[in-house]
Amino acid sequence: MAEVKTVKLTRNCNAVQIPAGNELTLDEGTTVDITQTLGGSITVSAMGGLFRINGSDADALGLQEPGADEAPAGEFSEDAVWEALKTCFDPEIPVNIVDLGLIYDLKIEAQESGGHIIDVKMTLTAPGCGMGPVIAGDAQEKITRLAGVKQAGVEVVWDPPWHQSMISEAGRKILGIE
Repeated sequence: MAEVKTVKLTRNCNAVQIPAGNELTLDEGTTVDITQTLGGSITVSAMGGLFRINGSDADALGLQEPGADEAPAGEFSEDAVWEALKTCFDPEIPVNIVDLGLIYDLKIEAQESGGHIIDVKMTLTAPGCGMGPVIAGDAQEKITRLAGVKQAGVEVVWDPPWHQSMISEAGRKILGIE
């Protein structure tokens, strides 16, 4: 588990309440505990709850913007799409969405005019999680940044229901699940 760091926000900061998914503003001077900095976003604990802050607001926490949001270099490939998805994290779990077993389907359609259209079907660890649109949006944004991608869509689906057996060996190791 990563070390928790306590800081005060140096300015007002947009945030998303976890797990509800509600957008709000955390006020300048609010004391927060930084609990996770993965995939270009920051998870903080404050006022009795958890919040996700975009990496672009890292300066409000006294941090540099995480580099995970940089567009990967190189040519288009299916591997590049999978690598982009591996930079997306549930803000409560320190395992990427691929190793959590949340990606159910990946379709790549080459376009005659050049470029590719990518469609992803993913799920969440719990049906009531309000973070679905945030996580799916993060995945879509990161895929769209890849060279050769014209369009990307990420759909949240619920069939089959997710369960812990879908977590990869690498994910199990991070979570301490044997």
